[in-house]
Amino acid sequence: MADADPRSQRRSRTAMPLPGCVALVLQGGGALGSYQAGVIEALGEAEIGIDWVAGISIGAINAALVAGNPPERRVAALRAFWDEATSALPSFPIWPQDALREVLHEWSAGMVMATGVPGFFRPRPVPPAMALPGTPEALSFYDSSPLAATLDDLVDWDLLNDGPMRLSVGAVDIETGNFRYFDTSECRIDARHVMASGALPPGLPPVEIDGRWYWDGGLVSNTPLTHVLDHQRDSMLVFQVDLFSAIDDRPKTILDVMAREKEIRFSSRTRAVTAERMRLREERAAIRKVLAKLPDDLKDDPDVVALGEQAAEMPVNLVHLIYRANAWEGGSRDFEFSQRTMREHWHAGEAAVAETMANARLIAQNIIDGRTAAFDLTHR
Repeated sequence: MADADPRSQRRSRTAMPLPGCVALVLQGGGALGSYQAGVIEALGEAEIGIDWVAGISIGAINAALVAGNPPERRVAALRAFWDEATSALPSFPIWPQDALREVLHEWSAGMVMATGVPGFFRPRPVPPAMALPGTPEALSFYDSSPLAATLDDLVDWDLLNDGPMRLSVGAVDIETGNFRYFDTSECRIDARHVMASGALPPGLPPVEIDGRWYWDGGLVSNTPLTHVLDHQRDSMLVFQVDLFSAIDDRPKTILDVMAREKEIRFSSRTRAVTAERMRLREERAAIRKVLAKLPDDLKDDPDVVALGEQAAEMPVNLVHLIYRANAWEGGSRDFEFSQRTMREHWHAGEAAVAETMANARLIAQNIIDGRTAAFDLTHR
């Protein structure tokens, strides 16, 4: 598209022009979700208003906290959730060596497995194998009802559903295996929909909504990027917050193997979706370029018109904000809910936005020119 949308004259405090729609795409990743909270706080400080937030799993929880609170209360709601979730594991002293920090990290994760996460989930008193088949108690190791109370306490559901920000959360229908997005443009969302998006088996129980039972959307895709791009109605700036990096060092220990396996499993889907969508846009741009060269007597041909409609699209600038784990973070990083680690993740999210904004002129020029591109402007 040659011309940027006129609403690109909206500007953030960093003087970045904003297109018709700014979307925030939040991946699943459990305890790593505090990185997303840091991103959200930093984007707010930069006065980059979010029009649409989409999330899966922990991303759905953070997304609901954003959409269900006015701008001046969003960070407070995020802090309330993450402070409670990490309240059982205080901020331990920093160990001088990565090996010692890794031991503490794994111990903290073990405590979560044994005792649960405050305001999120708690162990069941009876093992699933001893529970009545078909009951939630027989289908999971933990009870997630504390999360329902936490969400109801921190989220204004009327604002979430009727306010200016669009919200989408993804889950998987257990019986069909099909992905389902719950979207405020199509239905009313409550705590059940958010909990369904994060109901990762066998830890957490499935959630029933209108007679259907759902599990964590990350079982099919760990990023809601596809949903956002498939329903694009305007020029877009998309901040995609990835909690697992596709690039890392070769494993040296069995704990490294566990960590790397999880990174590849979850980041590969995100990377594949992004690459496929960017490639599709390049193909459509090539089609539009060829159609523009056709003689006038062919431009009204029904087949040419139909092809032009299929190739039409609006520009998208996709900004990756990727969490890159510390050397001491092993395969348990997604369920290590300690205060110190949470705060470090939060600060890392803020730093990623700051680094991106320092190079924002590259994104800004693309928005002004109406071009499509993907950016990762943080350190590798």
